[in-house]
Amino acid sequence: MGLRHEGREFALKALYQIDIRGGASRDDLVLFYENFPVDERVRKFAILLVEGVRAESAALDRQIAGALEHWSMGRLSRIDLNILRIALYELLHLDDVPARVTIDEAIELAKRYGDKDSGRFVNGVLDQMAGQLNLKLKGEGADADAQAQARKTE
Repeated sequence: MGLRHEGREFALKALYQIDIRGGASRDDLVLFYENFPVDERVRKFAILLVEGVRAESAALDRQIAGALEHWSMGRLSRIDLNILRIALYELLHLDDVPARVTIDEAIELAKRYGDKDSGRFVNGVLDQMAGQLNLKLKGEGADADAQAQARKTE
């Protein structure tokens, strides 16, 4: 399992805890991070994702809501919603991560932590958002060796 994959899982757990508790202070998050021993690089990537998602949650949620067909934000599970938030944040702000990798990673998280239909649901929503934002090919123009190296760290 790659460092970034672990970071995404760690970020998902932190965001889920924030949702369950109704918010979290910086001290709460520090305590959360200290209670789970992970590689420092994993922790740094997770913190980047958590802080980014928290800072932009309103904008991310608006974009997610706009991509939902026959579904409402209130019906989303907290797991699926946070996976979508993480992936959308990555699509928009992490230029070194190809869109294909972001979407594949989100699907894997949804399959592992969501219900039986979460993987398919997350794939559909992210594919639609990536298309609307013209990000489906993000990262595909890079050198093939660089892409292979990036996948190894995912």
